[in-house]
Amino acid sequence: MIGILGGVASGKTFVAHALAELGAGVLDADGVGHEVLQTPEVEEFIRQQWGEGVFGKDGHVDRKRLAELVFGETSEAVKARKRLEQILHPEIERRLDGEAERMAKAGLPAAVLDAPLLAEAGWLRKCDLLVFVEAPRPLRLARAQQRGWSEKDFSAREGVQESLDYKRRLADWVIDTSRSPEHTRAQVERFWRSHVG
Repeated sequence: MIGILGGVASGKTFVAHALAELGAGVLDADGVGHEVLQTPEVEEFIRQQWGEGVFGKDGHVDRKRLAELVFGETSEAVKARKRLEQILHPEIERRLDGEAERMAKAGLPAAVLDAPLLAEAGWLRKCDLLVFVEAPRPLRLARAQQRGWSEKDFSAREGVQESLDYKRRLADWVIDTSRSPEHTRAQVERFWRSHVG
């Protein structure tokens, strides 16, 4: 399995999709996390912990409101995030493992794990290779702002993750996404040729 590491808005998902174009299967931990957030058991847990205020008009968890509670440096935010991770991560991991098994049975040459908290969730052990996706902070911030995030949101998300230096040191390969999409794809193809295909 190939694990994708990098900072917030560094281009990890772009790299994962570029690998998919070459034949890899992508395990989207964020997407699976969104599904798990909508399961009745998790919604009930969240309701008991934080009340109706974190639910939207559709009756489901409002991820933005929940993020405001759990991404921060206060001791309350840290505790809230740990409580949430304790209930989410085991179920996300179970689903990802099931998907990885299906990909292996289907004969895909590689599975790519795209997970914002790959190191923090303890999922590094699942990976045979680690790719670090690199882009300078101003560019990453600009990308995050295009998603509708404030600089405060960006810093809060980044603040709960392992340092970029730590992630970069773990990596077997580094891909720079600060230039054009074509430049990024060319690096992905070099990685694929040397490690997979």
